[in-house]
Amino acid sequence: MTENRHQELGLNDESVLEMYEMMLLARKIDERMWLLNRAGKIPFVISCQGQEAAQVGAAFALDRNKDYVLPYYRDMGVVLTFGMTAKDLMLSGFAKAEDPNSGGRQMPGHFGQKSNNIVTGSSPVTTQVPHAVGVALAGKMEGKDLVTFVTFGEGSSNQGDFHEGANFAGVHKLPVIFMCENNKYAISVPIEKQLACEKVSDRAIGYGMPGYTVNGNDPLEVYKAVKEAAERARNGEGPTLVETISYRLTPHSSDDDDRSYRESNEVTEAKKNDPIITFASYLRNIGLLSEELEKEIDSRVMSQVNEATEYAENAAYAEAESAMKYVYAE
Repeated sequence: MTENRHQELGLNDESVLEMYEMMLLARKIDERMWLLNRAGKIPFVISCQGQEAAQVGAAFALDRNKDYVLPYYRDMGVVLTFGMTAKDLMLSGFAKAEDPNSGGRQMPGHFGQKSNNIVTGSSPVTTQVPHAVGVALAGKMEGKDLVTFVTFGEGSSNQGDFHEGANFAGVHKLPVIFMCENNKYAISVPIEKQLACEKVSDRAIGYGMPGYTVNGNDPLEVYKAVKEAAERARNGEGPTLVETISYRLTPHSSDDDDRSYRESNEVTEAKKNDPIITFASYLRNIGLLSEELEKEIDSRVMSQVNEATEYAENAAYAEAESAMKYVYAE
C-alpha cells in the first residue's frame, strides 16, 4: 500500500480523523474511570486501553443503521462508534438510574442499547457468541440485510459457547463476524498456556469459514478485514473469524494486580506500539494531523469527558422501589 493507505481502502480524510478521535475518546473515558475508581467514586473498571484501534477500525467497517453488534466488556470503542456517548458510559460507571445499559443495575462493561443496535451482554464470558448467531439466523429467516458482529477475548475462544456458535454459523452459512480481540492474557494466563494451536484464527477451518489474523494496533488493517468479512456475509457466503493481535496495557480490571503475572518492562515495551500513538503518527506523516488540529481534537474529547463525569456524578440513583423492575414481565 502507498502512504495514503486509508484512501486505498475507500476511506476519506474526514473518516480517518473521526476514527482517531473515537479511539482517543475511548482512551480518555477509560483513563478517567480509573481515576474515579481509585478515588472511591465508581466501583469497577474493565479497560479498553490498547485495544481501541481494533474496536474502532472494526466498527467503522459495519453499517450502523442495519448491523447488530454484540460487544464484550472491553468494547468501549465499538459502542461509542455505534452511537453511545461519553455520558451513557459514565452513567453506567456511576450506576445511576439514567444508565441506558441497565438503569444502574449492572456493573460497567455490560453494554446494551436498543436504539443503536447494541445487544445487551450478560455476565458469563462468551455468552454473546451464540446470541450473535441467533440474531443472524433470525435476520436470515426474515430476509433482512443485516450482519451481526461479535467480539470476545482469546480466553473466550476456549469456551464451549464459542465453538457451538461458530459451528452453527458455519453449517447454516450465517452472516456473522466473529472477532477475537487477542490481548495476550486471559486475566493472568498468557496466550501460550491457553492454545495448542499457533493462532486463534487457525480454528476457523474446523467450522468451514475463513480465518484471518491481523495487527490489532492498526485500525486500517482491522477495517479492511472486517469490511471484507461483512461483504462476504451480505453475499450469503457465511461467517468469518477475524483475530486482532494487540496488548492489554492495564491490569485485567481495577480488582487485578498484573504485577503478579507479568514483568513491568513487558508492559513498557508494549506501550511503544500503543495504537493511539502509532495512528496519530500515521496521520501526521501524511499531513492530516497538524499540531493545531491535534490540540483541537484533544480539547473537544476532554470537554466531553469532563461534562459526562460531572453529569453522571450528580445524576440520581435508581429508586429502591424499582429494584424488581425489568426482572419480570409487567
